[in-house]
Amino acid sequence: MATKVAVIYYSQTGTIHQLAQEYAAGAEKAGAEVRLRTVHELAPQAAIDSNEKWKAHREETADTPEATADDVLWADAVIFGTPTRYGNVSAQLKQFIDTLGPQWAQGLLADKVYSGFTSSSTQHGGQESTLLALYNTIHHFGGIIVSPGYTNAIMFATGNPYGVSHVDGQGSIPISDETRQAAQFAGERVAGIAAQLTAGRDAALAAS
Repeated sequence: MATKVAVIYYSQTGTIHQLAQEYAAGAEKAGAEVRLRTVHELAPQAAIDSNEKWKAHREETADTPEATADDVLWADAVIFGTPTRYGNVSAQLKQFIDTLGPQWAQGLLADKVYSGFTSSSTQHGGQESTLLALYNTIHHFGGIIVSPGYTNAIMFATGNPYGVSHVDGQGSIPISDETRQAAQFAGERVAGIAAQLTAGRDAALAAS
């Protein structure tokens, strides 16, 4: 059976959505079955309407399914995407993660592969601290963190071993080809390692 990967993200104006698509493409390249899911928007409509890019992105992605706990339980690997918010995870993604308390309490989030990616408006705008904050949660899950590290030459070009990231300059800087390649590599790496772990567990069960 194909490895199952859930890419769950929050995107305000589209940058994280684009990176999520690249991660999904990389996971699919590794043979995984992928679910691409956004999380519920918490901001009031008036705030969304006040920003043309935010409003346009919401309309363009209106058909993207919202993530549920079942998507996490289904997956062998979960990749979370979030913009930085004061060097931390966005409220929208954090709220979704907080709803997973019942599943966490039953140990159902443990032993899965997890990874993350992010974007900020400025260089040194909290990208690494955002991913490290996200990974604190994964430790509580008992999850297995698979970051891209410096395991491929493309990561030396983009420079964030904790997870792929982008500086968007308030939407004025497009995602580079190198960053897109890094996101695809990272997605492929997550899916590949999850496949190895799943195969090992299946083999151990068959031998017991």
